[in-house]
Amino acid sequence: MAKLYFRYGVMGSSKSANALMVRYNYEERGQMALMVKPAVDQREGRAVVNSRIGLSHSCVWFEQLEKMDQEAIRSYQCVIVDEAQFLTKAQVEFLTTIVDDMNVPVICYGLRADFRGELFSGSEALLAWADIIEEVKTICWCGRKAIFNARFDAHGVVLKQGEQVVLGANDRYIGLCRRHWKSGDLGPDFQVKAE
Repeated sequence: MAKLYFRYGVMGSSKSANALMVRYNYEERGQMALMVKPAVDQREGRAVVNSRIGLSHSCVWFEQLEKMDQEAIRSYQCVIVDEAQFLTKAQVEFLTTIVDDMNVPVICYGLRADFRGELFSGSEALLAWADIIEEVKTICWCGRKAIFNARFDAHGVVLKQGEQVVLGANDRYIGLCRRHWKSGDLGPDFQVKAE
């Protein structure tokens, strides 16, 4: 029986790398997995899932998935969605249809919350509707579990206000534990990279 998975973590926790490895595992066993991501994430200018460690693979935009007929979707043994926090509630509901009506497992990877500590709409729906919720863990500079995505400015000041989505600013985010996110402490060895 197919299930809807939500694997969440902070920025830098290897979510995209995990998604790409899962796709590779399916391919290695002679099965097809469809890589998908929301069209709002066009950092690369094309439909591709990239990881910080250099892994990448082509994908389709979520909006293309929504237009596919059921037989085309059923031809895949798994649908893997990267950057799932950018999905709408209706798009997550569509994923439940793929799982429940087409019997195709769906594995979503994304952030749980933004830099302000607030849920993304896609993540909120996935937390409510996913069959299995798993955390992709990483650590803060202090060694505690990182659970917050801290956005910082060019001077290393942690920001708590601003637009929820700023694409292509990976060098302006870091995973922190709650204590250091609240205090805005990026660590004793932290240095802002020159632009």
